[in-house]
Order: sequence, then C-alpha cells, then structure tokens
Amino acid sequence: MDSDHLNSSMSGTRNMSNGYKIEEAEEIEIPVPWGHISGKRWGPEKVQPIVMIHGWQDNSGSFDPLIQLLPKGTSVLSIDLPGHGLSSHLPDGQFYYIMWDGVLYLRRIVKYYKWDKVKLLGHSLGGAISFLYAASYPDEVDFVISLDIASPSVRDVTKSVEITGTFIDRFLKYENLTLDSVPCYEYKEMIDIVEDAYNGDITRESAEILMKRGMQKAPVLNHYYFRRDPRLKVSLLGMLSMDLVMAFAGRIKCAYLNIRAVPGMKFEQPESYQKVLEKIRQTASKFDYREVAGSHHVHLNNPEIIAPIIIEFLGL
Repeated sequence: MDSDHLNSSMSGTRNMSNGYKIEEAEEIEIPVPWGHISGKRWGPEKVQPIVMIHGWQDNSGSFDPLIQLLPKGTSVLSIDLPGHGLSSHLPDGQFYYIMWDGVLYLRRIVKYYKWDKVKLLGHSLGGAISFLYAASYPDEVDFVISLDIASPSVRDVTKSVEITGTFIDRFLKYENLTLDSVPCYEYKEMIDIVEDAYNGDITRESAEILMKRGMQKAPVLNHYYFRRDPRLKVSLLGMLSMDLVMAFAGRIKCAYLNIRAVPGMKFEQPESYQKVLEKIRQTASKFDYREVAGSHHVHLNNPEIIAPIIIEFLGL
C-alpha cells in the first residue's frame, strides 16, 4: 500500500462516529522565528480550542482517532511540535531540550492567539509539557488532561551523567546528515520499521496514521524519508530531578485529569507517578484519576476506551 491509498485504509469504523472526520480538519501554520509550528484544527473557530500535544517522536496525527470520537462542536487544535510532523525543525546548531522547549513553544502559541487561558491535553511528552506549563502559569490554565504520564520522567541522575557525552557526540553526527546520506524506504518497509520500533506499543494501522505526517517522498520512485528531525533522538538531556518535579506539581491549580494506561509506559522510577499525582491533588481545583487497560498509545490504538472519560470530565 502506498501513501495515496492511506486515506481509504484509515476510514472504516473510526470515521463511523457522531464526531469529526479526518477530512474536516483545517491545516494551520503558526509563525515562529525559525519557521512555523504546524497543526490541525477541528470545530468552530469562535470557540477556543483544546490544545493537544503529542508524545516524543510522534506527531499531531496521534490524536486523529480520538478527535473523531469527540462531540461535534468541540474545538481542538492538535499541533506538531518543532522537529516533528510538518513543523519546521529547529535552526542548525540548536539542541532540543524537549521539556523546557515545549513550554516556550506553548507560550508562543498562547501569545499568538492572544488567549487569556489555555486548555491542554497531552500524551507522554505532551503531558509533561502541559504539567510544566500549568505550574509555570498556574492562573492561566483552565484544565490539563494528561495521558499515561504525570510529569517529566524522573531518572537516575547517574545515568544522565553517563549519557551526556555520548548524546552530544551523536548530536554532532546527526546535524551533519544530508538528504543523500539519509536512508529512504519503500512504503511497506517504512511502516514495518515504525511498527517494530514501537515494540508492540502501536498497531500497524496506528503506524500508518502517524506516518501520514511522519514521512515525505524521496527522489527515488515510491520511496520515503522520515520527516522528523534526527536530532530528536538525542534530546533527552536537561531532564528534571524529583525535588524539582514536586516543586512544580505543588503550583498546579487548574482542573486536572490523569488517565493511566495499564500496563502502559514503563517508567524508570514508577513510584514517582503517584507521588506527583498526590501533590497535584492537594492544589488542583478538580482532580480525577483513571486507569484503563491498554498500551502507552491507548489513545491512538483504542480511543474508544478513553473518549468517554474525557467527555465526562469536560462535561460535553
């Protein structure tokens, strides 16, 4: 199957709902100093949207199946983080500090639309960014819905020290890659690579959904490149310690929903998940925690499991 046939393969049951259809999305570009942040918007323009932020090395297509299950009239803006999807890559020489960068990206979007408050839904990295934003601007967030993450992942500091030199050297290697040195693949081979890379976390159909924005045509007939910036592979520097995470957690005031997939994502320090949630519970204006059966990408593979929980939380 090639990319021209992808739309028909993705229709079927997921479009047979009372919510949105994929083709109803409006492509948007938000200008930034180095290019643009891309995204897709559904729903009435006069209604401020829920900003949806995807996970590390995913893209806004991650939320396509979920958005189709939301009631008509719900306004949604699903973005591609810089370096992902159709968004511009960061300038040459710029390292990705994905947690901290994400707060700045989100602030640019809020300023661009002149919103007084923002509504956030994030998966994985997107949930961590939403956590940091809600703590950094506690009076400017209506709610946070966080999918299978509570905060930036807390890691063993000794491991961070051990990987720093290696990651910097790999970054220097990646930034010198040119298109003639980047591998390209036939469509089926690319989907095979993506499905294998997620190690059972996503279905083949989900891999195809992500690659709608995750690949681009190569000069070789019927071959494709990955769109995402290879520098993202070494973007896991600048992570937070537990004491810093807890200090941020104590500043969150907005309504907060956390949906934890089981087994979901495996965390290096799994006990920190509930500690962070307990801290948020103490200050959030509204708090809800749910567990659902599924993988880390349950919102992509089985959106029907979490859509009712989100709809209930939002009172839609």
